[in-house]
Amino acid sequence: MRQVQTRMAALNRQDLEQLDLQHDTQENQDDCNNALHSKWRRPLIIIAAFMLNFSGCGLLFSWGIYQAHYEEMSKSSNNPFSKATSADITLIGSIAASLTKLCAPLAVAWSKEFTPRAVILTGGILYGVASVLASFSKDLWQFQLTQGLLIGIATCLSFMPSMAVPPAWFNKNRALSMGVISSGTGIGGLVWSPILSICIRDLGYRDTLRLTGCVCSVLICISALALDWEPEMAGKFHAERSKGTLLSRLLYIQFPSKRVAFSRKFAAQSLNAALQSAAYYTPVFYIASYSKSLGYSDFQGSNFTSLSNACNAMGKIVVGFIADRIGRLDSFCITTLLSSVSTAGLWVPSSAIGNYNILLSRGLFIGFTVIYGLFASAYIGLFSPALFEIFGAKDQPRVVGFMYMLQGAAGLIGTPVAGALIRGQDAASPPGNYLHMAIFTGALMIASVMCVLWAWMEVLQERRNKSVE
Repeated sequence: MRQVQTRMAALNRQDLEQLDLQHDTQENQDDCNNALHSKWRRPLIIIAAFMLNFSGCGLLFSWGIYQAHYEEMSKSSNNPFSKATSADITLIGSIAASLTKLCAPLAVAWSKEFTPRAVILTGGILYGVASVLASFSKDLWQFQLTQGLLIGIATCLSFMPSMAVPPAWFNKNRALSMGVISSGTGIGGLVWSPILSICIRDLGYRDTLRLTGCVCSVLICISALALDWEPEMAGKFHAERSKGTLLSRLLYIQFPSKRVAFSRKFAAQSLNAALQSAAYYTPVFYIASYSKSLGYSDFQGSNFTSLSNACNAMGKIVVGFIADRIGRLDSFCITTLLSSVSTAGLWVPSSAIGNYNILLSRGLFIGFTVIYGLFASAYIGLFSPALFEIFGAKDQPRVVGFMYMLQGAAGLIGTPVAGALIRGQDAASPPGNYLHMAIFTGALMIASVMCVLWAWMEVLQERRNKSVE
């Protein structure tokens, strides 16, 4: 009897060991499958997010081509832009650019509640519909509604998930990955600018809106299929869906705590974000128009927009790489400073002497296009990492949404005001008529430098106080 029990116990142990071995083998196989899945998923995430930046945001950064064409149309009668001022026309691009950031917290909240894929697909479909509607518009306000408001919302719905989803997929090379993704904006502008110029010339602006809108809609929808939350984050967001009502979750926006909101560094960084954003899009939108005032052709103007966007892409990657080594906050201060120097030191003199020395004015303008493209774009790429350095991991998520909204609101005001400062409201006027616009933009950039240095000093003081304690 004892021998039978001993044999039974031995068999049970063998069965248990075999089951454990099978379980371990299954776990190892699952780990290998997950690793293989992640290995192939990460490149797809980068490609998809890059294409989302390339399409909607790339076309937004090529708005200057439409700006110059619409301003040319404003000088003739019997068209939607007859007698429209430069400020009226630039409001179209300003609305689109502002809503890309102004609606950012809502786009992220919707991505958590549903899926990034669903939000991006909605944005892609809306982009195509808005572009087609814009192509049939008869009045200026209809362009502001379709090419401005609707395309701005569509761009936000596709752009924000492309920036919110990828970071969780990367533990190593996160900064480089995000630099490659965000460079899609500049590369998109580089590609779209000459395409828009040629299509407007050969097809007309209405068919160009239809063509580019449909192409971008397809690119956005295809890219949406590859973009989804990292599994652990997806589980976390799924658990959060049981909290509160659906409406409260869809409209949920995180605001900074009272402790942060009443701090000096928050005031400094808020002013910096508002001032820089109010100035940022003015050169981007007016490069093509200003180049025409220097005697360049429409196609050459589109090449300057392409040059600016090429520098945009390069700046985000190169400066981001350097920032990981010398410090993100220090790099943030340097890029802000160089952006203001290029505006006040190159664009202002170019417009001041343009009526008297066209060759020198052109040289200053080319230098401004390159330097501003490199460092103003790098500011955008370093903005979120700098907030992490200033406010820390705990408070940064609450601060970043508010800062994006602040940037969107400031951009909606700054660029139209700058457009209203063009003397005579004639975009084809001599370079000197852009002087007030350049001075206004330069003043905003210099003020933003003062504010970012203030925030930098507040952070240094905090660190000194902690080291003493």
